[in-house]
Amino acid sequence: MKLISWNVNGFRACLTKGFGDFFTQEDADIFCIQETKMQPGQADFEPEGYHCYFHSAEKKGYSGTAVFTKQEPLSVTYGMNGTHLDEGRVITCEYEVFYFVCCYVPNAQPELKRLDYRMEFEDAMREYLSGLDKKKPVVYCGDLNVAHNEIDLKNPKTNVGNPGFSNEERAKFTELLGAGFSDSFRTLYPEKVEYSWWSYRFKAREKNTGWRIDYFVVSSRFMGRVKDSRILTEVMGSDHCPVELIIE
Repeated sequence: MKLISWNVNGFRACLTKGFGDFFTQEDADIFCIQETKMQPGQADFEPEGYHCYFHSAEKKGYSGTAVFTKQEPLSVTYGMNGTHLDEGRVITCEYEVFYFVCCYVPNAQPELKRLDYRMEFEDAMREYLSGLDKKKPVVYCGDLNVAHNEIDLKNPKTNVGNPGFSNEERAKFTELLGAGFSDSFRTLYPEKVEYSWWSYRFKAREKNTGWRIDYFVVSSRFMGRVKDSRILTEVMGSDHCPVELIIE
């Protein structure tokens, strides 16, 4: 079973940059996207053979998530236990064997102006995932907006305290892992250096000056079913690249 997650940084723009061809080529069982930046009906994309679910922010041109799935979920919910609905950040699809949670975690913003909201979101998400995990395993993915360890970004020393690499954000990710979850890529590849996001500035992608902030996090007891966790660095169309999980 192939699962793909991608922050497309504007779905309508990404559709003009080969998204459809990549989507068809990959033929994923579940394909989710973040930062759609659109309202319902603004993108002409209805892939044959897929059930499509969109969650848009109330603010136009901001945030937003979507899930395309071959198998119709048993249930689909938005937000976390009825909270955090206004920014379109979370979609959960329930399947027979696991819960699939697509998420676009809030950016803490320059000077960590939105850190308090980010911390509130992280605590709510950890509680939500833990609740799901009590029922069946969880696959949690998306742009989680944090480089957990120094290996996960090119220049850790100069980025300490910056959004995405603050002590507070990194600690929340550690708490999540401590609650019974595993970072699938890092579990399989402890020493591998690959990134999933590059700034549009300073030719960062050309120089591979990047960050790994896109993840597939799974219930630790589910890791035995994970066959591979990959970062598709060659795929263009956004400042992020897709990440992929293969499970049996």
